Amino acid sequence: MDVLAVPADRHKGWYLSLMAPNTKGPTFAWLDPSRLYCNSQALADCVKDLLSPFHSDTIDLVAGIDAMGFILGASVANTLGKGFLAVRKAGHLCVATQNQSYTDYTGREKTMEVRLDVLKPGVRVLLVDQWIETGGTMKAAIQLVERLGATVVGVAAVAIENTEGGKWIKENYRFSHCIPEELQSQIDRKHLDSFKSFNS
Repeated sequence: MDVLAVPADRHKGWYLSLMAPNTKGPTFAWLDPSRLYCNSQALADCVKDLLSPFHSDTIDLVAGIDAMGFILGASVANTLGKGFLAVRKAGHLCVATQNQSYTDYTGREKTMEVRLDVLKPGVRVLLVDQWIETGGTMKAAIQLVERLGATVVGVAAVAIENTEGGKWIKENYRFSHCIPEELQSQIDRKHLDSFKSFNS
């Protein structure tokens, strides 16, 4: 599918076919949702789908996770007319921070941080990331928000895999993703049928 094309039938998740398969090997994320961000209608529909479960919720702030969560999170914040908080990899903020260690989807130990002057009791936060694979990164972000006294309204990502960590998030927090039920098994197998349209 042409990256800028918009189909007549824009059903939930239509934009997933814009995503290309991983060509860099198993040490990299298995696909790249950022291709769908190049299509303005795809990005708008993705954000709309992510926000649909939260229409009745009070959201004060959107927090996006470094780095691809910044793109999607900022788009969600702009749509809601709310502020955006960057949850950064350690060492990038030049202000006082709260840190949290975690293991990412590659199995590497990392640390993320957030500034101390925004999150506080009473602030209701929607956490956004591009993809939730093992859930380690999102769980660390949840811990940061809650440690500073704010409330996690929910978790939103293009996809949440049914890994142990993904299931933990789904069982303990309100969540949203863009994956139609019939595609979830493809997500969990890390291979979309739509990849067949790409030349190998």
